[in-house]
Amino acid sequence: MNKKKLYWQIPFLLILILGSIYIIIQQRSAPYHQDEGFIFGTVYHITYQNDKDIQNEIETELNKVNKTFSTFDSTSVISLINQNKPVKVNDMFAEVFDLSEQVSKETDGAFDITVAPIVNLWGFGFKSEQKPTKEKINRLRPLIGYNKVELDGDVVKKKNKNIMLDCSGIAKGYGVDVVARYLREQGIKNFMIEIGGEIVTSGVNENRLPWKIGVTKPLNNKTSVNQEIEVILNITDKALATSGNYRNFYYKNGKKYAHTIDPKTGYPVQHSLLSSTVITKKCAIADAYATSFMVMGIEKAKVLLEEHPELMAYFIYSDENGKLKTWYSPSLKDKIVK
Repeated sequence: MNKKKLYWQIPFLLILILGSIYIIIQQRSAPYHQDEGFIFGTVYHITYQNDKDIQNEIETELNKVNKTFSTFDSTSVISLINQNKPVKVNDMFAEVFDLSEQVSKETDGAFDITVAPIVNLWGFGFKSEQKPTKEKINRLRPLIGYNKVELDGDVVKKKNKNIMLDCSGIAKGYGVDVVARYLREQGIKNFMIEIGGEIVTSGVNENRLPWKIGVTKPLNNKTSVNQEIEVILNITDKALATSGNYRNFYYKNGKKYAHTIDPKTGYPVQHSLLSSTVITKKCAIADAYATSFMVMGIEKAKVLLEEHPELMAYFIYSDENGKLKTWYSPSLKDKIVK
C-alpha cells in the first residue's frame, strides 16, 4: 500500500522539481530593465529584473504618493489639510503620519513635520537669502511642534488652524518603499530603486553581485556638479538615505546657514555634522532618521544609535581644523567596500 502511494507521489515530485528549475532559469534569463523619470521634484532611477518593462505601473504607484504628499499640488491630501478643508486621509498618509510621530518621539522632536513655515521663512522654500528677524521667528514658533497635530481615525486635527504639514523629510523615502513593495508583490526579487538619493536594494545586480552604493563627499558645491564619492557600501536587502547641509546653504556676515532647521529653536543648526547616511530596513525610516541626525549633531546621534541597533549610520563631519572626518556604526564595517 505504501509502495503504491510512493509511485503516485513520484510524478508530482518530478513536476515540482522541474517547475522549480524552470522558475530559476526564467529568473536568471529575464532581462534587467533600467527606468528613469522625474517625480517628487527630483530624478528617479530604477533597475529591476523582469520579463517586461513595467515603468508605467511603477509611475502609477509613485503618482499615488505624490498625490498624497505634494505641497505643490493644491489638491493633494496634505495640501487640503493645510488649507483646512475637510478631507479623510488615505492609508498612505496614515502610514507616514504614524512613522513620523514614532521618529519624532524617539528623537525628542528633532524630526518634525510641522517645521515647514520656519524653513520657508529662512528662505529655502522661496529661494530668498534674507535672514529673518527674531520677531518673525517667534511669531511662527507656536505653530511648530509634532505634538500639536494628531490623527483621529482618518482625520487630522490641528491645535492651531495655521499649522502647516510638510512630509518632505520622509515622503521621498516612503515613495521608494512603495515601489519596493510593488516590485515584491510582482514577484521581482532583484532590484535597486533610487529617488533623489534615497535607495532600496534587493537581491543582486545584473552581474549577479551585491548592490554597491556610493555616498557623496560633502563639498561646498550648490550645483552638485563633479561629485566625489566618499565611500562605497555593499548594501543588499536594505534601505539607505542621506541628508546633508552642504548643498543648500548661504553665508550672511561671514556665517554659514544650513537648510537644516532645529524645530525647537527655529534657527539653522550650527554644528560639525555635514552628511548623515542611515541604513535600515525601511527607506522612510532611514530618511527620517538621516534628517533627525542632521538636527541632533553627531554626539547625540551616537547615543540614539546605541538604543537602536536596527539602524546603521555613516557620518561625515568637519573637525576643528575644517578637515573632513568620518564615523560609522561598528556594524557597518564589513559593508564598506572603499
